[in-house]
Amino acid sequence: MNASVNFPVIIRERVASNLLTSSLEIFGSMVKVVIDIERGVLALGGELHADGEALLLDNGSEQKNLWGANVYPQKSIENRIDYTSLINIRPAQGNTEMRIQDPEVCVKVKAIIEKLIL
Repeated sequence: MNASVNFPVIIRERVASNLLTSSLEIFGSMVKVVIDIERGVLALGGELHADGEALLLDNGSEQKNLWGANVYPQKSIENRIDYTSLINIRPAQGNTEMRIQDPEVCVKVKAIIEKLIL
């Protein structure tokens, strides 16, 4: 474990498994992520999705491209990603619930998560 890592962190390249393990310390078996589906990066960890969202916005992401999810690395492949977060509620973009409603957005979110952390 790398004690000097302050979560959330922006992930641009595939992470080492010890960083993912360190990110699980807050919730145990789950880590919060915020994905920029346009830039192909994500914010890993933190107590709130809003923390990762703010970090990405401060680093050049646009709100319309940010989506929150929860990742459970120890679960079966089909159950590892939960597409639910308060930051996903955006009626102006057609998402009126906490869960990502657009299947195309879910596909993009899943692809980035699998590429970078799973």
